[in-house]
Amino acid sequence: MSNIDEKWLWGIHTYDDNLFLKEGVIAIGWKAIGDLSLLPPDRESMKEIYAKAYPDDPKGSIPTGVGMLYRFYHEVKEGDYVVYPSKMDRKINIGIVEGPYYFDPDEVKYPQKRKVKWIKSLPRTAFSQGALHEIGSALSFFTVKNYAYEFIEALNDDFGKHPILDEADTTVGATADEIIQSTKDFILKELYHQLKGYDLEDFIGNLLEAMGYRVKLSPHGGDSGVDIEAYKDELPPRILVQVKSTDGDIKEQTIMSLKGAMREGDYGLFITLSHYTKNAQKYLANTPIIRGIDGDELVGLVLKYYEELDEKYRRMIPLKMVYIPVVNPEE
Repeated sequence: MSNIDEKWLWGIHTYDDNLFLKEGVIAIGWKAIGDLSLLPPDRESMKEIYAKAYPDDPKGSIPTGVGMLYRFYHEVKEGDYVVYPSKMDRKINIGIVEGPYYFDPDEVKYPQKRKVKWIKSLPRTAFSQGALHEIGSALSFFTVKNYAYEFIEALNDDFGKHPILDEADTTVGATADEIIQSTKDFILKELYHQLKGYDLEDFIGNLLEAMGYRVKLSPHGGDSGVDIEAYKDELPPRILVQVKSTDGDIKEQTIMSLKGAMREGDYGLFITLSHYTKNAQKYLANTPIIRGIDGDELVGLVLKYYEELDEKYRRMIPLKMVYIPVVNPEE
């Protein structure tokens, strides 16, 4: 193992466990691309070929697909390590690449192949939560970096005979934080890409209703500086809401336009998918009757009241409730 640093560790997923384990291969798809050894050796040319082979694929998926194909042919070397989580037995399989790339035209689903010698198969419980999270990548083929050494260490004879950590697995907390952050990133991106202008105002109105407010949306096309009126119950105070889907950070002058529309006794709520400039933050701090909510806080509210949102918004932002482990939850 003295030359570990000179080798790569690759992760791979498949729906055909028998192909990998019985034939001793790793393989990926994209049969319409053909034999990778016949393609130009640069990514830009491969992107053009990919787009022609799969014209219905979203443009944004092309660089990802080409990246996996390029790495599989050009970057994987004989002697590199491979980690593969099999679905049929929930094991972590570790092997070493034994042969060059080849194209199997008779293979229907996974024609891009390389020979692999599977060295060891271990239960998932032998690995830290962080390591399991890294090889749970959404990609079919990827590099393993953060926990590569743990998987290589697993090839030692005494690995797995003792718990990987004597105390609580400290990778759990980091993994949980990564999952939470990736979920928040996903929600914010969906809001940003799918809701602009009046659509975002409608969504905020529905979110406020989910929070228990009575809501009245202003007529579209108005220029009063107020997008929504909200009340907690039948009585005042009135809450005037302004919603901005702008790319840039919100400036102090923009918030002041909401303040100008407020009457005595009103409260203001300014909501944006972006953030606030320092001057705007100071203005909000000195104007307690106006509350500012940025993209991060808005996502937190979406998570808290998700089940109460209209079905169309839950379809737009599909989420599933799961439990994730945490370290020392009482602290």
